[in-house]
Amino acid sequence: MAVALLADAHVGGPGGHGEDLAAQLDALDRARCELLLILGDLFHVWVGDRRYETDDIHRLLSVLDSVRERGIETRYIEGNRDFFLDDSVYARHFDSISLEHSFVAGGVRYLAVHGDGIDDRDWRYRFWRLASKNPISRTGARIMPGRWARRFVSDMDRKLAETNFEHKIKIPESVIRRFGEKRLAQGHDVVLLGHFHKPLRLDVAGGEVRIVDAWFNTRRLEWLP
Repeated sequence: MAVALLADAHVGGPGGHGEDLAAQLDALDRARCELLLILGDLFHVWVGDRRYETDDIHRLLSVLDSVRERGIETRYIEGNRDFFLDDSVYARHFDSISLEHSFVAGGVRYLAVHGDGIDDRDWRYRFWRLASKNPISRTGARIMPGRWARRFVSDMDRKLAETNFEHKIKIPESVIRRFGEKRLAQGHDVVLLGHFHKPLRLDVAGGEVRIVDAWFNTRRLEWLP
């Protein structure tokens, strides 16, 4: 199985309006690619309700629909800038939306996770995540008057920029190693992460942890195997 990886495009933010990404997705061929795996944060902020939808989101989802129509399996891993997507109107654009996805390619057993929240010592971010991603905030986002929607997204962007600050300065290798060893012991060979926006490969007990570079840095899809 040939797998295309897309991590942290942040379209609508540092990823621009996504024209280059749309062209790359349009060029995917079922003869070469069987799975498109998106490791979260496709958009700079994405809320699972049409009232928050931007032109960039609308255009790129149309391209993703065409990818699936060509017979390419498309899986989405929810990132820290994704909110309430799993059972939203956007679920129909993907074969699945989940917090993690396991698959086999080239005889290698992969586990894909976005990567936010793996540091149990980062209490500030974990508290913010708990407060922003729960049934009460989900209901609030869905009933919020339209005139407040744009402000909600703007506030989310600002608060996200203030969290995980240490992760953005330096990749927490010791935390990633511990997480990788734990998950590899559950029957995987490679753990794939996004989130950290810089490429890295770590050999750990039981296999390997691989961080996929952010698309907004490289402006290209990555490939497995």
